[in-house]
Amino acid sequence: MLTDEIKRYIDKSVLCWLATASREGVPNVSPKEIFTHYGQNLLIADIASPQSIKNIMENDNVCISFIDILIQKGWQLKGKATIIDSGHLHFNLLLQPLTQMTKGKFPINNIISVQIEKTKPIFAPSYILYPGTTEEEQIKSAIKAYKL
Repeated sequence: MLTDEIKRYIDKSVLCWLATASREGVPNVSPKEIFTHYGQNLLIADIASPQSIKNIMENDNVCISFIDILIQKGWQLKGKATIIDSGHLHFNLLLQPLTQMTKGKFPINNIISVQIEKTKPIFAPSYILYPGTTEEEQIKSAIKAYKL
């Protein structure tokens, strides 16, 4: 499910959004700064995610979204999440790529491991409304809009 293209987007994204829901279906969306792919799973560092962790323990269905803000394209991933705590047999192994990203600056309480079941591309409406839209045009527009 995690193609090379999706992995490239993960590698260049600086933020992803993790959507969870409680047992009662109450949604929660929170930004995650430290995440990476590991095989066919997505690993997300639990740095300050008490609501995400609580929801996943009640309802393991999650959705993750990330985009390249300049070209305004990205991916939506859906799957089942598992909480990997420090007592887990593979915690230290899975922790390594996340710790490399933080350079030890953030405490990682748990690891959220998501087995990806569905993927879907995300793109700005301009690509649909104006079929001739190019990535170069989107980059110029984003640079102007975000004053980069």
